[in-house]
Amino acid sequence: MKKSASVEHNHPLFRQVYEFLMNRMERGEWGAHDKLPSIRLLAEELKVHRLTVFKAYRMLTEDGKVYVKDKSGYYVSPVSGLPSIEEGAAVSAYALTNPLSDIQRVPTKYQFSQALIDPGLLPNLFLSDYVKKVFDLYPKVMGTYSSVQGDEELRETLSRHFRKKHRLQLSSEELLITSGAQQAINLIARIVLGPMDTVLVERPTYSVAMDVFRREGARLIPVEITPTGYDLEKVEALMKKHKPRMFYINPTHHNPTGYTVPAQQRKLLVELAERYRCLLVEDDPFRDMYFEEEPPPPFFAYDTEGWVIYISSFSKYVAPGLRICAVACRYPFMERLITAKSLADNGTPLLNQKIFLHYYTSSRLQQHLGKLRIALQVHKEIVEEELAGTGWEWTPPQGGLNLWVKLPDHLSADRLFASSMAESIAFVPGELFDPLGEMKSRIRVSYSFASEGVLREGIQRLIAIARGL
Repeated sequence: MKKSASVEHNHPLFRQVYEFLMNRMERGEWGAHDKLPSIRLLAEELKVHRLTVFKAYRMLTEDGKVYVKDKSGYYVSPVSGLPSIEEGAAVSAYALTNPLSDIQRVPTKYQFSQALIDPGLLPNLFLSDYVKKVFDLYPKVMGTYSSVQGDEELRETLSRHFRKKHRLQLSSEELLITSGAQQAINLIARIVLGPMDTVLVERPTYSVAMDVFRREGARLIPVEITPTGYDLEKVEALMKKHKPRMFYINPTHHNPTGYTVPAQQRKLLVELAERYRCLLVEDDPFRDMYFEEEPPPPFFAYDTEGWVIYISSFSKYVAPGLRICAVACRYPFMERLITAKSLADNGTPLLNQKIFLHYYTSSRLQQHLGKLRIALQVHKEIVEEELAGTGWEWTPPQGGLNLWVKLPDHLSADRLFASSMAESIAFVPGELFDPLGEMKSRIRVSYSFASEGVLREGIQRLIAIARGL
């Protein structure tokens, strides 16, 4: 497997330092005539060579963005405007990568790389009934746009649901409807991040999110996630040292590990976020996919100061084709998010929102969810039964769609992946989820997409391939 291209490979490091400084000035962190950090201090903060910082400062001086005082240092010029970097040098030149999508696009008979639910387990006939109902209730639904923020009826319904079920104190005005969770991550990254900004990410974590953050020029700092959650002392040390703009988390039936962060840690981490002014971006697509006990409330339930953004996606278990996701956050950040959404697509399709609304509020959904949890647990147990005795290791998840498997020391995930793809079996090598590009002994097996018979047969074939390596 090839590692994701880093920003450093796409334009010189001194230009990234230039953009980092410009970004902070444009955000108002430094104003006219403010003194900028010395070359030595900035080089230590960014962990780059002093010459790199010097070249960035020289470029800023040439562009009129800063000025020099002899024996004193660099100061912000009393001018406005965008940086005049040559065409092709800006962070937008970052080579877009999505290795996970590259794997998933390859047609295979045994599809264990997609964290999606078997279409046969979804309520397709029920949904068709609601499509007809929506056209009866809203005959002009195809002739109009939704508002940018999302259908008001849907947002009001979801806000009531969140208040009742998850103890989230929020109004319909604090919800934005996006076209899936990935769009939400994109919008947030574009608002929050600039070149050389620091983002804390779990290790491992959702690979597409890492690619999105890298595209914005961010530096990723890993935070280990374990079956018992995070080491909060280490998290606090990282926040104190790196002053991250945000911490992207997937704390409930985590992708790819399946771990769930306990309630007490959630409260304490929110307190850390408030203390160190670090935005927590909580991605929560698997909450309703639990097997026995319901998971703890979202981080958003403990937030009183507006430092948590909550991304709640329903696509996985209702209808992936509808692409419905709700983002909860406080004002004034919501204003910026609405503006970003308007520039992205001017609103999620109204028809999709109305179909989802009327199915979501039905008794059929709760019946569907109960059956789906049972089916997913059966799928998980099939994989565990087949892997028993192989020497492969994993922590049994209490929900979600994936098994995070550690291979024996003699078995390389890269070799197993290449041989398996040749036999039409797809999974995801662990290094794609690792911000450090390591974890070569790990693989993610998604047990949710294949039917029971295909799942069992495919895992048996995968084990046979591994034994032959």
